[in-house]
Amino acid sequence: MTCQPREAAFLPTSRFTRYWLPVLVYCAAIFIQSSFPTAGQLPQWPGLDKILHMAAYALLGFLFFRALASGRPSKNHNILLILSILFSGLYGLGDEFHQSFVSGRVAETADALADLAGGFLGAGWGWLRATGHY
Repeated sequence: MTCQPREAAFLPTSRFTRYWLPVLVYCAAIFIQSSFPTAGQLPQWPGLDKILHMAAYALLGFLFFRALASGRPSKNHNILLILSILFSGLYGLGDEFHQSFVSGRVAETADALADLAGGFLGAGWGWLRATGHY
């Protein structure tokens, strides 16, 4: 009877669970949060909405970078940075489109740009960590 190390038996599942599941769960959380009207729920501070968009998508950009970097033995971090920004920005566009169908919500170009900027910041943080520049 041959005995395999415990880590080897769970490697594919654990990589998905550790790196990609957080991306999927966070995307689902954004989608669910965007499904509810927000009128009157936030304090009316100038620019707060855009800061919240940037913060939310900074985390998404970081999670995308982390997940993409986990599966590539020869990592080209610049490509991963671009892909992470692209994926988080596209998800932001999709979220704005989704909000256009939700009562009490509107799709705004400025929100999509804040999402893209946040994705850039988060993916950039991941890039800095991965390349040892931070």
